[in-house]
Amino acid sequence: MKIVVCIKHVPDVQSERRLEEGRLVRGEEDVLNELDENAVEAAVSLVEDLGGEVIALCMGPEDAEDGVRRALQMGADSGVVVSDEALVGADVPTTARTLAAAVSRIGGAEAGPGDVDLVITGMASLDAMTSMLPGALAAALHVPALTLAGSLEVSADEATITRSTGTVREVLSAPLPALVSVTDQANEPRYPNFAAMRAARKKPLDVWDLGDLGLPAGEPSIAVIDFTERPAREAGIIRTDAGEAGRDLAAWLVENELV
Repeated sequence: MKIVVCIKHVPDVQSERRLEEGRLVRGEEDVLNELDENAVEAAVSLVEDLGGEVIALCMGPEDAEDGVRRALQMGADSGVVVSDEALVGADVPTTARTLAAAVSRIGGAEAGPGDVDLVITGMASLDAMTSMLPGALAAALHVPALTLAGSLEVSADEATITRSTGTVREVLSAPLPALVSVTDQANEPRYPNFAAMRAARKKPLDVWDLGDLGLPAGEPSIAVIDFTERPAREAGIIRTDAGEAGRDLAAWLVENELV
């Protein structure tokens, strides 16, 4: 089985994010998108059970290689980074078309998944948080999409997921090739040991640009036209309870119209 797992290298959610010239500064404290770790785990676990290979695919700046290396440490067999200055500010449709072209090349096809059996993504990236890419990528590849999977089972010719939507539990299946997005409830991502980290250094990693994919360079699709930094959090109020703290708290809630 040949599985492509799409990942993203994003600024650490715990870091101080900065915008310069209308763009989020990258390359300072970037990490593998936390929700994509579940996608990597799902792909690696399937190959451990069924055999095959996992290719980690990422679109981003040059330092996105670090995110792919992390996926290799977690068990992916090889990696591909699509990096091109023309992709700065790419929107969801542009990203989907680019990743679809990369999946096609991995699968040995001019269009569509080729010999790729399954594409797995996380449920969202923690920078843009659109959650739209899985559906857009499936449409670009012309394959069925099984999204927000809480669990995933794959046979030789079919993928089956279970997901919860509100009060409803759904079981969905689709023939392969297909695209599946998994939630953070799907599994517990493994932590690579030292041997896995060493082995990852020897795994192949290719870097492609738009020319390698046969795609034209377009204009940036998205730019930030205005932003306001979140004000620093003010120090709280400490009350020493001498028997009146409850009344003081109630009065504060009423004064600030919180009750």
